[in-house]
Amino acid sequence: ARCLGCAGVTKNDTVQVSYGYGLFTGGLGLHYGVEKIGATVVPTSAGNTKRQLMLMQDLGCDAVACTPSYALMMGETIRDQKMDLSNFKLRVGLFGAEPWTEGMRDEIEKLLGIKALDIYGLTESAGPGVAMECLEGREGLHMWEDYFIPEIIDPATGEPLPDGEMGELVLTPLGKQAIPVLRYRTHDLTRVVTEPCACGRTTARMQKVRARSDDMLIIRGVNVFPSQVEHVLLELGMDPNYLILVDRQNNLDTMEVQVEMNAAMFSDTVRDLENTEKRIEGALQSTLSVHA
Repeated sequence: ARCLGCAGVTKNDTVQVSYGYGLFTGGLGLHYGVEKIGATVVPTSAGNTKRQLMLMQDLGCDAVACTPSYALMMGETIRDQKMDLSNFKLRVGLFGAEPWTEGMRDEIEKLLGIKALDIYGLTESAGPGVAMECLEGREGLHMWEDYFIPEIIDPATGEPLPDGEMGELVLTPLGKQAIPVLRYRTHDLTRVVTEPCACGRTTARMQKVRARSDDMLIIRGVNVFPSQVEHVLLELGMDPNYLILVDRQNNLDTMEVQVEMNAAMFSDTVRDLENTEKRIEGALQSTLSVHA
């Protein structure tokens, strides 16, 4: 709810939540935040872009919450379909769950005619809403220090670092129920500043996250570890020799896994190889919740 307030959303607005509503915390997290401030929520979840844009127009949505890559896809669809931006009431977007650049922000704002703001959170600390850019300043993400204790540590030694230095973000959520978390290492590299913001808010701010201290990949908002891919291949009786290629096509993340052939996989027919590929794809989808 505070993040929505940071973005200028009020109880009089309609917010389209286009984050996933499955086991991913983004959809339900933003949904309940919108309800908390008394605004109207349109729970479209992800996918079916043309229908999303139809609902956005018909229901007069003032704000949208989704991944930045999906926002870019929406904007490109509006452009390619020659839709009239004046038919949209949209003025602001809350975009997170994956890293994005200032160049990507500029492109989203141009295509959708809105202000694009960064939101940060993670499932282990209570989902979305750990920190949020404000509409006025956009110079770092405000952290809600009465609910989260933030620290910056040296990722190699674990020693605390002073404000302003780059390091790994460590969080202790104070209001989390059922599964308390103490000094949780996020592996996200950032810096914290305490200087006053132009908006007047006095909480500490964190810089946009652009790097990590581990080998985790973020594919369409989903955390993927190479060790998970290796586990799948070993379960299927294959050798753990593989290459993961992550790219972005049409502004959406793609993941390709190249698997080294072994004696058991060789066959005289192309059909057998195709079946093996499908078996690997299915197992990866089941384990990672991402198509590879």
